[in-house]
This record gives sequence, structure tokens and C-alpha cells, in this order.
Amino acid sequence: MGFRLPGIRRSSFSTSQSSRKEMEVPKGYLAVYVGPKMNRFLIPVSFLNEPLFQELLSQSEQEFGYSHPMGGLTIPCNEDVFLHTASRLNNL
Repeated sequence: MGFRLPGIRRSSFSTSQSSRKEMEVPKGYLAVYVGPKMNRFLIPVSFLNEPLFQELLSQSEQEFGYSHPMGGLTIPCNEDVFLHTASRLNNL
């Protein structure tokens, strides 16, 4: 994308990558998978307390329950919706 959100990081990920260093999540962040291509993002854990993000978590629970296909938290929305929500959370 053409812009960068300071509180969110896009993380490169593919199933062929096996380096543990590439899979590590920095302290204070959480890996989430978003969109039909399951793009990986690192979000600040502080997002978990925000009502906007809790709405996304509720959608995730309804769609996947507690069994997420990627092994991490999967957010069932388009990447654009996720980035818009993240940008609003960064402005709080």
C-alpha cells in the first residue's frame, strides 16, 4: 500500500518460509491474518481493548470460533476494512 500506519506493521509471511526469525512477533504486538489472501499484520496489543477492534474479534469468533485456520488470529474482513479500522485506532 502507499501509506504506513505507525501502530501496525505488515509482516511478510508464506508457508515456504521456515526461518523462526521471520515468524517472531515483537513484544507488545500480536500477529493477525486478514482478508482472503490471509495477509499477516502485526498489531499493538493495546488494540485488543478498543471497541472497534473488539467488533472485529466478535466477527472472527462467529466465523471461526476458536479454531483459526492459520494457527493465529484470523480477522474475517477485507484488508481495506481492517486497515481503515487500524488507522482509526491509531488516531485515538
